[in-house]
Amino acid sequence: MAVDLTVAIPTYNGATRLPIVLEKLKQQTGTGLMSWEVLVVDNNSTDGLDLVVHRMQGDWLPDVPLRYCNEPQQGAAFARLRAVQEARGLLIGFLDDDTIPAVNWVQAACLFAKKYPRAGAIGSQIHGDYEVEPPPNFERIASFLAITERGTEPQRYEPQLKMLPPSAGLVVRRAVWREHVPTRPVLSGRSPTSMLNSEDLEAIMHIQNAGWEIWYNPAMELFHQIPARRLSREGLLFIVRSTGLARHHIRMLRLKPWQRPLLFPLGWLNDLRKAGKFFWQHRDRFATDTVLACQMEFLRSSVISPFYLWWQRWKNR
Repeated sequence: MAVDLTVAIPTYNGATRLPIVLEKLKQQTGTGLMSWEVLVVDNNSTDGLDLVVHRMQGDWLPDVPLRYCNEPQQGAAFARLRAVQEARGLLIGFLDDDTIPAVNWVQAACLFAKKYPRAGAIGSQIHGDYEVEPPPNFERIASFLAITERGTEPQRYEPQLKMLPPSAGLVVRRAVWREHVPTRPVLSGRSPTSMLNSEDLEAIMHIQNAGWEIWYNPAMELFHQIPARRLSREGLLFIVRSTGLARHHIRMLRLKPWQRPLLFPLGWLNDLRKAGKFFWQHRDRFATDTVLACQMEFLRSSVISPFYLWWQRWKNR
């Protein structure tokens, strides 16, 4: 039986983080006229996550099912695909195990989707909840950690702006995803066998390319819990590197197939130009300025991206 919304939480070894998210979902308000469920997708956890979910099922909301399933293929992209297969909701709202929803998040998602019927995907407003103080000028790279603060009014992500929301807090129409998002993604997300990021953008690009609107809804608020290790220099460099290495694939998805061989050289040369210019301007500060070092790493990884992706495909063929 279909419900209005499935809140899907893909997670890997989130036994200590997941209960905080589930407790906040238990506190949701304004859902009296809505039918919804929660689905935890375990992506091969080894920390007893299944026992945590089963324990919480014993003290859960009587009219909101809390379901559990396992996805054996490692990678966030595969966990989300499994969520789409298992979900009963007309809408699917994706939460990460470290994103805490405001108490009206479910209500805000359903109301917005009803108001904007051409919205195939809706992104949340995401605030950072930092364990330690971020480095100076962190706002320049905050989007790499899914921080999304685009104001207090709804906004449409126009294709020409080349911006899209992250998967954390993303609400999609299940039928739209099933029709337009491939079941064999190119980008799987970071895992023991892959360091590539942006698997969420790959899925959203397919929805946008099919003519559906992508929106930002500030009423859907989340708080992203970011531990100290992710804010370290090494942690930040890894995140921007894994995003930069996937950039070629995302860029090609924005183009029609016949455009790709023509525009690829121009885009790559422009990336090379920007990387060289940025390096020359800031070459003496990378060792002491973490944010500048991250910006340089993203530009460098973007230049490498097509060759890295081609090598990965050859290696895995």
